[in-house]
Order: sequence, then C-alpha cells, then structure tokens
Amino acid sequence: MGNGTELGRVRGLGSAKSGVHHWWMQRVTAVANVALLLWFVISLVRLPGLDHASVLLWLRQPVAAVPMLLLIASVFWHLRLGFQVFIEDYVHDEGAKLLALLALNFYALAGAAAGVFAVLKIALGA
Repeated sequence: MGNGTELGRVRGLGSAKSGVHHWWMQRVTAVANVALLLWFVISLVRLPGLDHASVLLWLRQPVAAVPMLLLIASVFWHLRLGFQVFIEDYVHDEGAKLLALLALNFYALAGAAAGVFAVLKIALGA
C-alpha cells in the first residue's frame, strides 16, 4: 500500500524516496540562515564602529568566528540545494545537466572554502 499503482512500480515510476531528505535539508538550512543572519546583523550593529580594525578585532574572538563559519557553511549549502533543484527542473539535456551540477558543486565548495579560509586567517591572527 502507498507505493503507487502496480504498473508504476513495474515501470520504475514509484517514489524514489530521496526528495524528502533534500526538502528537509533546505528547510533546516533556511532556519539556520535566518538565525545566523540575525546574529550577524545584531553583532555588526553592536560594534563600536564598522571600520576595518573593529571588525578584525571582533572576528578574532571565537564567539564571533565560530558562528561566522557556521553561517558560511549554511549559506553555501542552502545555495547548492536550491540551485540543484532549479537545474534538475529546468535543464533537460542530461549532458548539460551533469555539467551544470558539477559547476554548481565546484562553485559552492570553492566559495565556502574561500570564506572559511578568510575567517580562519583572521581568527588565527595570520
């Protein structure tokens, strides 16, 4: 029961059972993004100034660096999930779809790595 019609199961048109995880991860990262962006905006407003030196001193603190790393990871993961759905829905040629998904994964990983590197460089005092 609940697996579709007999013909659908035979043809392999039943549920792949992978969409729920993707949908759930999009919602989890969206909630994390809202919470972390609120923290980020409130933290910036509470700074005495938004000059380069003040922001560097703020970001050198673990209380600021760790949530910033979480924000970077969450934003890029959410971006990847959202664009993956867009590509899978609107790119119909399988070769172009594969190329677009590879480019998306590279972009998301490279962007997150650059952000993490920058925050760690500041936080560790290099």
